[in-house]
Amino acid sequence: MSGLKTIDRILRQAVESTAMPGVVAIAATGTEILYEGAFGRRELGGKAPMTIDTVVWIASMTKAITAAAAMQLVERGKLSLERPASEVVPELTAARVLEGFDAAGQPLLRPPKRSITLRHLLTHTAGFGYEIWDPAVARYQTVTGTPGVTTCTNAALTTPLMFDPGDRWEYGISIDWVGKMVEAAGGQKLDRYFQENIFGPLGMKDTSFRISPSQRERLASVHQRGADGALTPVPFEVQQDPEFLMGGGGLYGTAPDYLAFAYMIMQGGTFKGAQVLRPETVALMAQNHLGALDIGVLRSTAPTLSNDVELFPRMPKGWGLSFLINTQPAPTGRAAGSLAWAGLANTYFWIDRAKRVCGVFLSQVFPFYDRTAIDLFEKFETEVYRAL
Repeated sequence: MSGLKTIDRILRQAVESTAMPGVVAIAATGTEILYEGAFGRRELGGKAPMTIDTVVWIASMTKAITAAAAMQLVERGKLSLERPASEVVPELTAARVLEGFDAAGQPLLRPPKRSITLRHLLTHTAGFGYEIWDPAVARYQTVTGTPGVTTCTNAALTTPLMFDPGDRWEYGISIDWVGKMVEAAGGQKLDRYFQENIFGPLGMKDTSFRISPSQRERLASVHQRGADGALTPVPFEVQQDPEFLMGGGGLYGTAPDYLAFAYMIMQGGTFKGAQVLRPETVALMAQNHLGALDIGVLRSTAPTLSNDVELFPRMPKGWGLSFLINTQPAPTGRAAGSLAWAGLANTYFWIDRAKRVCGVFLSQVFPFYDRTAIDLFEKFETEVYRAL
């Protein structure tokens, strides 16, 4: 277990040097909690210590939960992976493909060649993008006055497709549309559906879209890393009175809560006797659904929010429903075919179904793919595998 003491040392050194304000890390095998630790402060310069139950914005780690909800509804026959998604959410009939901009700078739009499906949305092949990684989306928003998705306004979901559904992979607002589909097919707002069908069965008492008074007492601040590497707390909070609940990135939660979700996926859909998904559904979610499509580098258009992102350089990557999949063994020890994703404020998780280990690493730092945070996460993961 010397590797676990090494994790303590690595994480403690990072916060004591103020390279990171505060971090929480937790990992489990199929039989036990292998490691948990919290270091640093909830806000740099503050007094409140980072604790295991510190609440953070988990951002796009929300996506896997929304995907699980959608797959429950597929199991129940209320959603289809292949039928046009507009049959469930009619607003998607208005989706158009952006061909470019005319001489006056106005967008040139055309109907898509095929209908968007739930499978397209879950695999980020529908055509939707994010303005922070696609300059065409950013330009469209500027020209038309369309708000960004973190405003949680319905208008934010009206950005056009960057290509015809199924033609390419591009990370974007697709899972926010999946959230709309869950609400329509499930007959409940997303928070209520999650509570009754996922959070309740998994005992996730500290995960929600709206921050409760108890959560606010344990809430970590988001920090901005400047060009000089220095960290500054910034006032960032997801809309607490939103027009729509952001299934692609709206949740706040804790490391133990998210570990329960990850553990459920690792165990084939069951956690402490509660079956959230069928084993065959989890197996389908864990398959690569991209075929010959490639996941490229995410080139940042907003350096204060994200660095360029290249996950597993020089390795072919896949995407499940809805997870990143490493198709080859990772240097950390992660087995090929493992599932993972992350959140904008440098939160990360992985689920290794082959070696039966999963882990969660939480910080609250912009920009995404912060080199210090990534290095810590990789060292944490490496030491977890050494301890197996």
